[in-house]
Amino acid sequence: MSEQPVSNPATAPDSWADGPLLGFDTETTGVSPTTDRLVTAALVARGPRGADGARPQRITTWLADPGVEIPDSASAVHGISTARARAEGRPVDQVLEEVAAALTQAMSAGTPVVAYNAAYDLALLETELVRHGLPTVRQRLGRELGPVVDPLVIDRRVNRYRKGKRRLTDLCAFYGVDPQAGGLHTAEVDVVATLDVLDAMACAHPEIARIPRTELMSWQAAAHRDWAVSFNEFLRRRGRTPDVNTSWPLPDGM
Repeated sequence: MSEQPVSNPATAPDSWADGPLLGFDTETTGVSPTTDRLVTAALVARGPRGADGARPQRITTWLADPGVEIPDSASAVHGISTARARAEGRPVDQVLEEVAAALTQAMSAGTPVVAYNAAYDLALLETELVRHGLPTVRQRLGRELGPVVDPLVIDRRVNRYRKGKRRLTDLCAFYGVDPQAGGLHTAEVDVVATLDVLDAMACAHPEIARIPRTELMSWQAAAHRDWAVSFNEFLRRRGRTPDVNTSWPLPDGM
């Protein structure tokens, strides 16, 4: 685990969007949140804006030994090989415990956890916790997850008719966010970029920052459901299986 203090400018004042926020991202052995394993995790604690306009940040990162081979296709994305994970990574159950504890603490305090395509990372984390015999975040909270903020879900609602892909790289380009040196697909870089995209999005669409904190989860759940229903209908028209889960921030059945 490593920590790195940095600072970054803020966005919309006088709202939940102004902080504190806790960014979250993972890199894994594949693309399935229910079968693949955790390799790296990053949390970025971003505080409220100071008098100078800067927002303090604290970056915490973990490298885990997932206990399985990391496919070459996954290593090509995040740069972590099986050999490196085994040599430098900590036991995955220890990493999972620390990440889950930090997320539980933030959610218990009402601090929004910001994750791009949050349903993937949260589902993977909850599944991994169960796999390793550890309490899930929901069990630790004694309730459902939240508050969670997902810039992908928000962008699909406020820019619903924009054509093209909506990967984090695409949103960075659209909102004018320049990722740190080295590019995306490193967990901590992705988290900082996600928080910066959220800032830019809140500036471009001030109504986002005005969503009451108590309505954040229901607003996003409805936005995701509307998008998923529409996209499933699009798949049906194309003769494809409508397989997009309509539930957020976790898929049905979890």
